Formats: sequence, structure tokens, C-alpha cells
Amino acid sequence: MSGGVDSSVAAALLKQQGYNVIGITLQVWPEGAESDGQGCCSLDAVEDARRVANELDIPHYVMNMREEFEHAVIEDFINEYAQGRTPNPCVKCNERVKFHTLMERAMAIGADYLATGHYALIDRSEDGVFRLKRSPNVIKDQSYVLYMLGQHELAHTIFPLGGFTKDATRETARELGLKVWKKPDSQEICFIGKLGHRAFLAERRPELAREGEIVDMDGKVLGAHTGAAGYTIGQRKGLGVAAAEPLYVVDVDPAANRVVLGPSAALMIRSVMVNKLHWVAGSPPPAEMAVTCKVRYNMPAIPAVIRPHVSESAGEGDSLWELEFQTPERAPTPGQAAVFYDVDQVIGGGTIDSVLRD
Repeated sequence: MSGGVDSSVAAALLKQQGYNVIGITLQVWPEGAESDGQGCCSLDAVEDARRVANELDIPHYVMNMREEFEHAVIEDFINEYAQGRTPNPCVKCNERVKFHTLMERAMAIGADYLATGHYALIDRSEDGVFRLKRSPNVIKDQSYVLYMLGQHELAHTIFPLGGFTKDATRETARELGLKVWKKPDSQEICFIGKLGHRAFLAERRPELAREGEIVDMDGKVLGAHTGAAGYTIGQRKGLGVAAAEPLYVVDVDPAANRVVLGPSAALMIRSVMVNKLHWVAGSPPPAEMAVTCKVRYNMPAIPAVIRPHVSESAGEGDSLWELEFQTPERAPTPGQAAVFYDVDQVIGGGTIDSVLRD
């Protein structure tokens, strides 16, 4: 229970359905950040969750996962930016904290299921395979950040809000008398809050705030930056460079401490390489497969083809797949998730490792 309306309504619905519900809030905020009051990691959020649990008359516990969150999410976030990539901390939190450590601890104390307020669906095929599906509520569908769930996780997970719209969730909370029914959604990365990711990176890793060159695609120096790690592919604002045409970040080179700018057309990419793959059914497709895919959370799924990539340099256990878009896609970004769908069913996904330019 994060203290928001989604997890609050999820708990209420499960209690109505006869489940023995226990509310758990994760204490993951970094030391010194308690006074921020922002996002799902703040003390205010914990108090909101506790109040909702009292209203529902269910037990509520706060589980300390600071250390796990620090290593699995925050350190990964910093390291990815340091390598010129743009991470997705919500995906990492789901993978390593909520549906790994939390699920293990919940099972250890006798729980049968872990329930969350995510908007996604779970069902089971005739041959007994659990399937993760997109919510029919396209606007709120969160299957993109859940692609790493496998058979064990899906067998022990419930998404009570899978078929809900956000408006229906808020109306249900209002009807139940839950005071969080009007609480706005958190829009910020929980451990950054109002600080902003550049300032956060400079504070946690001062050596990343090192001045370097901003260049065009031919290597011509256009200006200077105060830390390449603070830039992301597709960025246009805050570049501090004047040019006759709009310029965008098309590459971040951490080794040279350079940010490379180019025209909008340079952001259009036909194929990307994807690693760190997860397959919902437990094994990959046998060969090349036509899919739809998402390479950003807030985008419609687009037609593409996935195929295994054979590399002589790949080590044992390494897996690399090529994702080829039917038409060039704008600014797919290393570090972000690429998720594959068969109609409304999540096949799997991974992390964009690199882009392939024509």
C-alpha cells in the first residue's frame, strides 16, 4: 500500500471479496529524504496508507527495504546515467523489490498472493500457462512496467484494478469513504522529488558533474555542458546551444564526456538491440516473431519483428535480440525497456542496449 488511491482501492476490493488482507508499505526512501513529502516513498505516503488500513480495519505493517532499494534501484539509476543510458527505475523497482524481495517475504510469512494497484490483467491458458495481458483501459495500462513477471510471480499475484478506469477507481474510493479518493497521482521519480535528476546525480556522484563538449554529428564543437550524464536521447530543451534548426541529443558518449546533437531526422531508428530479456512463459519464442512493441511507457504499441541475434562475442548465458520496427521509431533510448506483445498478451521484454543506425 503506497498511500495512493490505486493500492487503497485494491485492498478494499479484496476485502469485499472475502480475502484476508494485510497492508504492507515499503520503507524505501533514502536517509535524509524523509522530509521531502513527495511521491510514494515519503512519510506522508506511509501515513496515508496507515489511515486507509485503519478505515478498512485491516492490519498494516511498514517493511524496511532501504538497503534493497538503494542497491537495486538507486545505484542502478546512477550507474546507468553514468554510462550514457536512461534508466527506468519503476521497472527495476518492480523487478527487484516488489515482485522479488517483497514477494519472497510475503510468502515466507504465509501469504498466498501479493496484490498491487497496477492496471494489468492475469489469466491462465488451457495448458496451464499464466499470461500477463494489457488492461483494457489503454490510457492507464501498466503492463509495460510489469514485463519481467514470470510464471512464479503471476501465479501468486492479483491485480484487482486490471479492468478499471482511473475514474472508476476514484469513484469506488469515494463511495467507500476513503479520504485518498482525490489524492493526485505521483508524477516524479520517488527518490528524486523536486531535486531533479541532474542535481541528484551531481550530489550522489560529483565526478559526473564534469564539464565537457557539446558537438554536432560531425564533431564540430557547439558548446559546453556540465555533465554528460544529465542528458538523454531526444532531449531538446536545456541544451544552451543556438542553431539555425532545432537540435536534439542523438548520442551521449560518457567515455569522451561528450553530448552529440543532431537534427530531428537523426532520431529516427529502424532497429535496436535488446538484452537482459525476460519471457513471461519462461522461454523465448522459437524463432523470429512478428509482434507489437512499446519502447516507452506512454506510446501506442507499434508493429515490429523480434529475432535472436547471434554474436561470436556473446558469453555463456548472454542473450541479445534484435527488435526491428515496421517503420522507423523516434528516439528509442538505451536503458529503457522494450516490451513485446502478441495482440493484448505480453510476450516478454528487455532493456534497449544499443540502436542500429542506417
